[in-house]
Formats: sequence, C-alpha cells, structure tokens
Amino acid sequence: MSYDIASIRALFPALDSGVAFFDGPGGTQTPRPVIDAVAAAMSAPLSNRGRLTAGEVNADRVVTGARAALGDLLGVAPGGVAFGRSATQLTYDLARTLSRGWAPGDEVVVTRLDHDANIRPWVQAAAAVGATVRHADFDPETGELTVADIEAVLSDRTRLVAVTAASNLIGTRPPVTAIAEVVHAAGALLHVDGVHHTAHAPVDLATLGADTYVCSTYKLLGPHLGVLAADPAFLEGLRPDKLLPSSDAVPERFELGTLPYELLAGAEAAVDFLSGLAGETEGTRRQRLAGAFAALEGHENALRARIESGLAALPGLTVHSRAKDRTPTLLVTFEGRDAAGAYRFLAERDVAAPASSFYALEASRRLGLGDTGGLRVGIAPYNDTQDVDRLLAGLASYIGA
Repeated sequence: MSYDIASIRALFPALDSGVAFFDGPGGTQTPRPVIDAVAAAMSAPLSNRGRLTAGEVNADRVVTGARAALGDLLGVAPGGVAFGRSATQLTYDLARTLSRGWAPGDEVVVTRLDHDANIRPWVQAAAAVGATVRHADFDPETGELTVADIEAVLSDRTRLVAVTAASNLIGTRPPVTAIAEVVHAAGALLHVDGVHHTAHAPVDLATLGADTYVCSTYKLLGPHLGVLAADPAFLEGLRPDKLLPSSDAVPERFELGTLPYELLAGAEAAVDFLSGLAGETEGTRRQRLAGAFAALEGHENALRARIESGLAALPGLTVHSRAKDRTPTLLVTFEGRDAAGAYRFLAERDVAAPASSFYALEASRRLGLGDTGGLRVGIAPYNDTQDVDRLLAGLASYIGA
C-alpha cells in the first residue's frame, strides 16, 4: 500500500498556516472533502427527516449514509450506530441507562489508565444506586494495563467494566480482546472508550468483544460528533430516557432531539477520506479502510520512531509512553523545566504540542505527574518528517541542547 503524504497534506487547508500540528489527540485538522461535505449539506434543502419533501429526503439520506459509514469503520451494523454531541455525553447517557439495573452490592470496574470521560460517568452512576466502584491499576513504569490487572478486581458482583482501547495520555493499548474474555466469563458487560484508538487502528467490535463502544469523529479528521456503537440486538434491551413522541426505534431512541445533519455529512466524508489514505479505490469501503489503516500505521510508526530517536538524544527528558503496544502518542516531561513552558516555546515557533493531563487525571497522578501531566506529542495522518524535525529542533532549543 502506498502513502502519499504530499498529496494527503495538500488536502488540509489548515496546513497552509505553516503550523506543525502535534495536537491530533485533542482534535485533528479537517481535510477539504469533509469541509465540502458539511457545506454541501447546509447548502442543499434540509429539514427534519422524512420521505416527502426534498429537505426531508436529504436529511434522511445524510443520516443513513453516516450510519453506514461509521458502521463500516467500526465493524458494526448501521442500526447499531447512534450519534450524540460527544463521546462524553453518550457515555453519561449510557451509564444512567445501564445503572437502572444495578443495586447496592453490585460492582463496577474502571481503570486508572482512562480519560475521566470513561471513569466519572460510571462512578457517578454507581453512587446514585449504591453500587461499588473498583479501580483497576496499571504499571506506571511500563504503562501497561494487563488482563491480570482487570481480573484482580473482578467478582461475581461485577456488572460492568469500562476500559480504554488506547490511552489518550500515553498511548497504551490494553489487550481489550483478552480483557473482554475474562469480563464476559465473570458475567459482566464491557464498555470500551475508543476515542483515541479509532484514529490509529482498524476497529471490529466483534473481535474486540466490546458490548458498547464510543468514539468521536473530530479525533479522526471529521467534525465534532460523538458515536455510540453496539450490536443492535443489545441496544434493543436498553430503555434510555426519551421524549414521548420521539422514535422508540433503535438506534433513534438514543438520539435526543434533531440530529446535526451537516455534521453527519462531514462524518461520512471523514470515513471516506480515511478509506482512501492508501490510494486504493477497489473493494468495499470496509476493505479499503483495512488497507488504509495498514498504510497509516506504517506511516505513523515511522514518524514515532523518528521522534523517539530524537528525544533519546536530548538530555533531561523523560518519555512516559513505554507500553509495547501503543499509539503514536508520546508524553514528555523535562528535568528542572516546565512542560507548559515547552508548550509555549514551541507555539511561538508554530509547533503545536500542548501540555496538560488532558482529562486523564488518574493516569497522570499514577505516573507521579499530579494534575499537571506533561507535553503530549501526537502524530496524525497529515504529519511528515519536516514536522518532526521542527518539533525536535524546537525541543532542543528549549532545553538549550
């Protein structure tokens, strides 16, 4: 598979700014086909979904297209794809819905590796019904979260385990498929936060073993939109709060109010754009996505290796991203220097690499970094070797190397 980085970069208007963007884990830049799809949806006749007027038909077509596209991306039937304002909102809605079946003495497992959006909704839902929360730890030296770490906090009262498919702070990709096996053997459900993972690797819900999965299209070249995916049959058994006249069909019962049709059009375009990253035009969209992610992983891993090699040559730096299986995301701290200072220093040189704990408070604290975190360097599909060299040169200047 080919990966023509020059042709890919030419499709991102934001790159004309001259900025080297390493803030993809917080939200990627947008390619022209996605921008055009949003504009086209808003320019055409548009109204609430229906089958009669042009606006109704357009709205229905946009929703149907977006569900099919995200279904292809995540390996799930389109009827198992629900949209919301954000992955956080969808997780809160799901937690409130599932917790109606919990009781005092029941247990919920969260991990210290996760973004708070996959911790706090479950903690608060458990507290509301008197259920107990147990925390699975990870090794701060290696960054690894293992099956044994999950098994250590499972019991016959466990009702749900919430785990990330990839840490947004240090990139660790836990063995979710193996975790799913022990979770299901304990009679519990598995909820997976795929917000960071989905941008970097192919996803198949059946292979992962996730009962429910959330992601955000603005982390993978699309507009700000949350996605909840599950087997439609599983969703049929859930009764979320909804307005009386709104549809009770799946997945519509999980979508509150009128959908943002223009954002759905952008989401479909983003999946189509991803499917073409390797230049392939043959096969189904799902097949093209598999080839595209293989090429993307090769490209991103090569850039990650270049960054890691460069960082290793700089004195006084600590890289906290050490897991064997991880995304191209690195968390860096500086001996005697402030990560926030590095962020500002780089920004003045048009290199965007922010410093924070990025809502992964538990992970940052476990790493000994408090709530401050570190400088996060995240690679996206549009990054190239010149970006990397500018980043490394900027860091070298910051520490005076």
